[in-house]
Amino acid sequence: MSTKYKKVFLVDDNPMDNMVNAQLISSVGFAVNPVVLNGGTDTLDMLKKAAPSELPELIFLDIRMPEMDGFQFLEEFEKLGEAITRHCKIILLSTSDTFKDLNRANKNKLVRRFLNKPLTSEMLAAINL
Repeated sequence: MSTKYKKVFLVDDNPMDNMVNAQLISSVGFAVNPVVLNGGTDTLDMLKKAAPSELPELIFLDIRMPEMDGFQFLEEFEKLGEAITRHCKIILLSTSDTFKDLNRANKNKLVRRFLNKPLTSEMLAAINL
């Protein structure tokens, strides 16, 4: 089966959301084996150590996480340098559709989309970054 993306990260502290989203991403051919990470700190560490060929093309990032929220992640992500920030496209995920979060996401140049959870096959089909 051909896939749309080679490497995708799912960054979310909710194991159920990760399981559902990872299964959907694989089953519709969006990516073969999405990498599931439970928080921003682990993800940043992984990105810092990754060889260019190991970088994800796409990062689905939950906004609401206890240790480091999605917006704090974005601040640190930007410091990783242009080689990483240009390669890794970020899509924010949230159960919140508050105007404040949406407005903040839209102002961040690193955020490509803001989607409400859970992901659907229609949402994935519409992503073309």
